[in-house]
Amino acid sequence: MMRFATALLALALFAGSAFAEPITIEFWHAMGGKNGEMTQSVCDKFNASQTDYKVVPVFKNDYTSCMTGAIAAFRAGTPPAIAQIFEVGTATFMAAKGAYKPVYQLMAENGEKFDPSIYIPAIRGYYSTVDGKMLSMPFNSSTGVVYYNKDAFKKAGLDPEKSPKTWADMYDMSKKLMAAGYKNGFTSSWATWIQTEQFLAWHNVPYGTKANGFGGLDSTLQLNNPLLIRHFTDLYNWSKEKVFVYGGREGKPDALFTSGEVPIYFQSIGSYANMKSASKFEVGVGNLPYYGDVKTAPQNSIIGGASLWVMGKKSPAEYKGVARFFTFISRPEIQAFWHQGTGYLPITKAAYELTKLQGFYNDRPGLELAILQLNNKPTTDFSRGVRFGNLPQIRILEDETWEAILDDKISVKDGFDKVVKEGNALLRDFERVNK
Repeated sequence: MMRFATALLALALFAGSAFAEPITIEFWHAMGGKNGEMTQSVCDKFNASQTDYKVVPVFKNDYTSCMTGAIAAFRAGTPPAIAQIFEVGTATFMAAKGAYKPVYQLMAENGEKFDPSIYIPAIRGYYSTVDGKMLSMPFNSSTGVVYYNKDAFKKAGLDPEKSPKTWADMYDMSKKLMAAGYKNGFTSSWATWIQTEQFLAWHNVPYGTKANGFGGLDSTLQLNNPLLIRHFTDLYNWSKEKVFVYGGREGKPDALFTSGEVPIYFQSIGSYANMKSASKFEVGVGNLPYYGDVKTAPQNSIIGGASLWVMGKKSPAEYKGVARFFTFISRPEIQAFWHQGTGYLPITKAAYELTKLQGFYNDRPGLELAILQLNNKPTTDFSRGVRFGNLPQIRILEDETWEAILDDKISVKDGFDKVVKEGNALLRDFERVNK
């Protein structure tokens, strides 16, 4: 009788473990549209690859909502296991004491093979400490590029396979496009990111001190440098000639390009799929232009996008599941799937090589161009990226000032002096709070 009871107990325990529900891994993200569908697909692939864990992606509208919501949830004791944090929120999130578990620590504690050298250096470096320890897992990494309307180029007698190489080219080609019937030559999304942060890195000129904020909280802004003043003075003057048109903050100018109204557009390579699908003309992709008389240019572009942060206050079982998920999404075939489906950069060298081997770039050279631009030269203190506290607020300050310049309420020089003064005050506030 005792043997029978023992056998029944063993059978019950086996059945309970065999049919146990997988551990839920909640993943907050800000990917909408096609990119949201791809995020769901990546999670579905992981869930289908094993039975112990189930990653559940939860859409949180936008990057700011995702970051502030994750920190608020942590303080309330109910954080998700994973939160997608945009790159300009990196320093702010790093300073949220105890809110996250560093990726290098997570992987070691859970016995996952983890080699930071497999990740593309320009991407890995942004999310790492000065001694190379990765704090978060790169996910949707991007960089700024130039999109252009090949049909418009043909109409204007321009070579449809050549985008503007220098800013002088940008002006000249824009004038030819306008002569062919277009009201404006070019516009730009994300003036704070592309025309400021990317622009300075591409010319190897500092955005601020302390290696653009990587070297310490006591950094200061240098946005009133001569090159940036020159650049925004050109943009201001060109706006009066209609060569450049301001279409709003962030991605609001997208429709100016996809509708065919403006033939040249600065936007993220992460928008590649959307640009292609929304445009009824052939879309070309080119490098960021540079000033030909600046000897340090072109250097390398920098990343945008976001990374995945592991939240604090989760169980050991959840952390083990997150570690397995991170190993999974770093596989070459998964990264190649993500890269090819979204336009975001592959985060590993192996995924890039696999995509190249598959011939994916043969008729999509723009996607490879973005990778080559990011890796154009080894990164420097001025081209690694920008990592300041309160950077989202500094970007808002820049946007407000740029709009005031365009409305003739303040000069370019006075405007950027104002940004530096008020931006440095924001940096000092952040330093005081996080010492």
